[in-house]
Amino acid sequence: MTRLGLQIPNFTYPGVPDARLFEQVVATAVQAEASGFDTVMVMDHFYQLPALGAPDQPMLEAYTLLGALAARTSRVRLATLVTGNTYRNPALLAKIVTTLDVISGGRAVLGIGAGWFEPEHIGYGYEFPSLRERLDRLEEALEIIRAMFRGERPNFQGRFYRTSEALNVPLPLRPGGPPILIGGSGEKRTLRLVAKYGDESNLTCEPSEIPRKLAALARHCADFGRDPATIGKTWLGSLILAPTHELAVEARNDFLARRGLRWESLPQPLRDTIDRALVLGDPDEVGERVQREILGAGLDGIVVNLPANSHLPEAIDLTASTLRKALG
Repeated sequence: MTRLGLQIPNFTYPGVPDARLFEQVVATAVQAEASGFDTVMVMDHFYQLPALGAPDQPMLEAYTLLGALAARTSRVRLATLVTGNTYRNPALLAKIVTTLDVISGGRAVLGIGAGWFEPEHIGYGYEFPSLRERLDRLEEALEIIRAMFRGERPNFQGRFYRTSEALNVPLPLRPGGPPILIGGSGEKRTLRLVAKYGDESNLTCEPSEIPRKLAALARHCADFGRDPATIGKTWLGSLILAPTHELAVEARNDFLARRGLRWESLPQPLRDTIDRALVLGDPDEVGERVQREILGAGLDGIVVNLPANSHLPEAIDLTASTLRKALG
C-alpha cells in the first residue's frame, strides 16, 4: 500500500540537456528512495500537460523509463500514475507490468485509468471515445489483466477486447500479481471499479471533496461485500515546500517565470486557481495542512509531485521528512 509516493511528472530541468535527462530522473528516484518515499511514479503521457508546461517539452515513455529505474533502485515500488488504458492492448499491458515486476524484484504496481488527454489521442492516432465507452473499456481491461496476473490464461470475448488462452509466463513475482491502483474520482463508475477490482485508489479532487469520495467508495464496497479498509486510499497533490514560506513563494514564482508567466501580472482568478492547486509553504504549514485536510479526511497516504524543484535533492528530502511526520 502506498503511504508516501513521489510522482515525477516533469522532465524539463534547468540546465539539463536531453543527453543527461535520464540520469537526472535516476537521481530524483534514487533520492526519493533514500529519503523515505515508498513509491516512485511517472505519468503515462506523450505530451506535457498544460498545467506543467508546453506540449513540446520532453516526455519519456512511462514503462521504458520504469524498467530502467527498476535497475537503478532497490526498494521503492514503481508505477504509473496512471496508465491510460486507451494506449495499450490490455493483454500486452499485463505482460509489460509483469515484466516490470520481474525486473524490479516484485516492486511493480499497475496504476491505471480510463484515459483522458484528448490531444495525445489525436496526435498519436488513438481513438478517443466517450467517457462512458472509455470506462467500459477499462472494465474489460481489468478483467483481462487481473486474470493474466493470476496465470489464468483467460478466454475473453468482450465488446472491445478479446483474448484466447492468453499466456503470461513468467508470472509476476508477487503472488496474485502487482497491486492494481485505479486513478480517478468519479463516484458512479470509477470508484465502483475500485471496489470491484482495485487494491488501491488514488483520488484527484479538491481536498474538501475527499470525504464524499470515500463515502461513495464505501457504498460500492458494500455492494460487493468488501471491506473498504482492504483498499489503500491516497490523494495526488502538487506541493511546493521550502524551509520558509517566503522561499516557497519564490520557488513558485520561479517555476512560473520559466513558463513565461509573472505571478504579479496574473489575473486574480488565475492566481486563485493556482493557489487551490498547490499545497505551498514551509514544513509546519504544509504538514499541518496535509494532516488536517488530507490525511484527516480518512486517507491512508499521499502522493505528491514537486513541480518547482523536484530536481533538487534537498527539496525531495525536506518533502519526505515533512510528510513522514504528518503521516505519524
